[in-house]
Amino acid sequence: MNFLTAHKLVKSFVSGPELGLRLAMSGETENLSLFLQAHAATRGFLCRQQAIPFNTLQQFVRQESFDEVKNVFVLLPWDFLPPLDWRTGFSRDEFSPAASLASIRDTAALLGNVPNAGFVYIDAPIPPIAADGNANEKLRTHLRSAALELGARVYPETAFALASYLTHGTPIASSHVSLLSETVIELAVGKTRPSAKILATDLDNVMWRGVIGEDGVDNIHFGPTGAGYRHFLYQTYLKRLQSQGVVLIAVSRNDTELANLPFTTDRMTLKTDDFVSIVASYNAKSAQLEQIAKELNLGLDAIVFVDDNPLEIAEVREQLEQVNCVLFPGKDAELPDFFSTLASFFHRQSISDEDKKRTELYRTRLKSMVPSDVQGGDLTEFLKNLEMRLTIHRRHAKDFDRAVQLINKTNQFNLNGIRLAASDVIDILDNGGRLFTATLADKNGSHGEILACLIDRGGKVQAYVMSCRVFQRRVEFAFLVWLAKQQLYEQLDFMFSPTDRNIPVQQFFSDSIFSHSPGEAPSANSENIIRHHLESHQLFEVTDTAAAS
Repeated sequence: MNFLTAHKLVKSFVSGPELGLRLAMSGETENLSLFLQAHAATRGFLCRQQAIPFNTLQQFVRQESFDEVKNVFVLLPWDFLPPLDWRTGFSRDEFSPAASLASIRDTAALLGNVPNAGFVYIDAPIPPIAADGNANEKLRTHLRSAALELGARVYPETAFALASYLTHGTPIASSHVSLLSETVIELAVGKTRPSAKILATDLDNVMWRGVIGEDGVDNIHFGPTGAGYRHFLYQTYLKRLQSQGVVLIAVSRNDTELANLPFTTDRMTLKTDDFVSIVASYNAKSAQLEQIAKELNLGLDAIVFVDDNPLEIAEVREQLEQVNCVLFPGKDAELPDFFSTLASFFHRQSISDEDKKRTELYRTRLKSMVPSDVQGGDLTEFLKNLEMRLTIHRRHAKDFDRAVQLINKTNQFNLNGIRLAASDVIDILDNGGRLFTATLADKNGSHGEILACLIDRGGKVQAYVMSCRVFQRRVEFAFLVWLAKQQLYEQLDFMFSPTDRNIPVQQFFSDSIFSHSPGEAPSANSENIIRHHLESHQLFEVTDTAAAS
């Protein structure tokens, strides 16, 4: 759950029984407040949260009596052993293993005596107070064991933010605020979240490294070596979940044949039969997930959705707030947290024979499902926050290698699928044509050169291609607005030909700016382009390198 979703939930929640909660933590709790209210609201409760004063947890657990309010402790290592607190600096006292263990046991005993209590433990890094490195590691193990003895839910060290703890006294990392808040509410309510039933996953750059529609089955990676290792681990984890009764569904922006192709190879861990359904279309993923939940008669909160594209995650969150969305990691170092997050959604005490048969049972229900063509959520605000920068390049005969490569490699957003040799491009340029490319960057980094457009002297667009990794960002329209503003062409005629793979281009031409005269190429008037898509253009800071020079 992100901040905007939490805010909307709290604002729209009308009424419900009050949930009294005292959050006991050695730090500021303000960044948790909104998310606590939001997660309480999803369970029908109005959260009335209290907190203990900053850095008074030791005094709190030593009081003689407690009221009936539910106490949920978010514990850090220094709650058990105060000299470990980063904010107090390093003690000059000599480290004593025996005294340290006694302090940990005494505090654990006091915590265990607090009535009506639940516990979360953040396994944060500790200062090296012992001269012996092994002693420090043993100490950390004892701390974790003490928390587990209390029945605490343990969060990894990435849930701790040293910088904000030192600066503001806020120990919880922003990436874990929502999940931790949900755990606190579960402990306060006394009921754990029901285990999710469906894992819905993207395919390209999630199930395998690469884009099947562009790279082909021989050039994607999913084995236990190199670039494919991350995806191999993901597949083996999904295989394990499937054997435990979790329903696997693929939701991919692709055509059906391409999406299924990798699963027919002998090298892939997962096979087609491991999925209840592989839903391949170029329509909104939120619409596909909503339809799947309806067909299977399940609530949206039974679905966990995994995708590597923040835009897809944002679209699903915008439309389906109850779906649990998890971003697939871009780095191997992020895998442990990723798998830990997934595991938190799929918890089972036992596995029944019915669980093991669930894939086959649900597959029957979805056999006749047709992908939904319902439009997805409005991503305008999300796109604005990306701070996108589009740089336009006017290419010449000695400066177009990447453009030709993009034209010849791209399949999905490709005007006509025609492959061009360098000599073909030179002929068009020598006869008064123009070749434009665009590079894209945002606040997260550069996406490289992602668009190429070749236009002859008469305004006929011979090639128009765009990388699939920037779908949904409205680059294709923003570029056309920029081009229309140059007043180079009164009208653009697109030399379009349908192919087996360029469905995104076919959807592109369904836009109202294009006219489709029988037997003629789709065309667009420059004035009409600007009038209808100026907003798309305004999502970007657009730079023309020729004008800049």
